Amino acid sequence: MPEIPFDPIPTRHSLLNRLKDWGDQTSWQEFFDTYWRLIYNVAVKAGLSDTEAQEVVQETVITVAKKIPEFKADPARGSFSAWLMHTTRWRIADQFRKRQAEAERNKAADTRALPGEDTGLTDTIDRVPDPAGAPLESVWNEEWEKNLMAAALEQVKRQVSPKQYQMFDLHVLQNVPVSDTVRTLQVSVASVYMAKYRVSRILKREVAKLERRCKN
Repeated sequence: MPEIPFDPIPTRHSLLNRLKDWGDQTSWQEFFDTYWRLIYNVAVKAGLSDTEAQEVVQETVITVAKKIPEFKADPARGSFSAWLMHTTRWRIADQFRKRQAEAERNKAADTRALPGEDTGLTDTIDRVPDPAGAPLESVWNEEWEKNLMAAALEQVKRQVSPKQYQMFDLHVLQNVPVSDTVRTLQVSVASVYMAKYRVSRILKREVAKLERRCKN
């Protein structure tokens, strides 16, 4: 896979233009469904809790809503992926600042309650990773590629039967041996091999299609 992250939205420029209309709830739901898990996973891997990561998702979407009119799909100005990554990075940093401020308030309260005693609390700045210093970009690229694969798999599901996809999912994606797949799904060995061959071809085609779309 190329190092440059891909945009898994099939109608990328069209959707970004529609997002400039705050009243277009359908497009905003499409944006949220496509990107929320990417933003959430990056926030968690940066060191945030589930609640903090959910706040990052919420605040990132709000920021996108405010700033999307300023975004122009111009390669010279940077990709939408890079823009979204930097937006997410700032919201992650906000959560670390909130965490630090809360810990300092609690430490101050404990110090007042027990004057002259060491509370045993380490400064939050020493216990919380700095998002600016973390390899967030590599984490983002990794999660983006996972998002790309998820988008491609969704396209695949529309082109094969549920049974074929089930065999492919169990044997290829979950790495279940052929014999166990046959026994679990009550199908023939030939059916499993055919499903693997056909669905793999379609998946490769859909990934390539998304890659080309993102380069155009």
